[in-house]
Amino acid sequence: MIVSDLEHLRDQVVMTPNMETAINFLLESGQQEHPAGRLTVDGDRVFVEVQAYETIEGGDVTFEGHRTYLDIQYVVEGEEIIAWASIDDATVTTPYGPDGHDYWLGTVPADRVTNVRLKGGQLAVLYPTDAHAPRRAAGASMPVRKLVVKVAI
Repeated sequence: MIVSDLEHLRDQVVMTPNMETAINFLLESGQQEHPAGRLTVDGDRVFVEVQAYETIEGGDVTFEGHRTYLDIQYVVEGEEIIAWASIDDATVTTPYGPDGHDYWLGTVPADRVTNVRLKGGQLAVLYPTDAHAPRRAAGASMPVRKLVVKVAI
């Protein structure tokens, strides 16, 4: 996992053609209003899931992980916690790709979780080795607008 501000991301990631496309999209269009749903940037190589939601206070934490894509989870407005753990600490409860999608779901013991707080303009890059649970409340529940850029690896 890499946590950064958008302006410093190029200095922290390996600049593959797909990553370059993703970062250019965020720099050029990341602050624009986009309707919720999928936004195609470069076919299936780079696309964006535009999300708007209320963060979740407490409760059970379900982790996810991916194999085909890495996530750049960019908070445009609001603030949230992304719970992070190594996939080595995850117990899979829903196997990878049961419905053709690029994810698995699972749990992680609380003592193996690191909480990362992101506010508007900040992002996390999550690789296939990163189990993560986004949408967690950073204090009280609040609205968040976020772009999850899926980058084929």
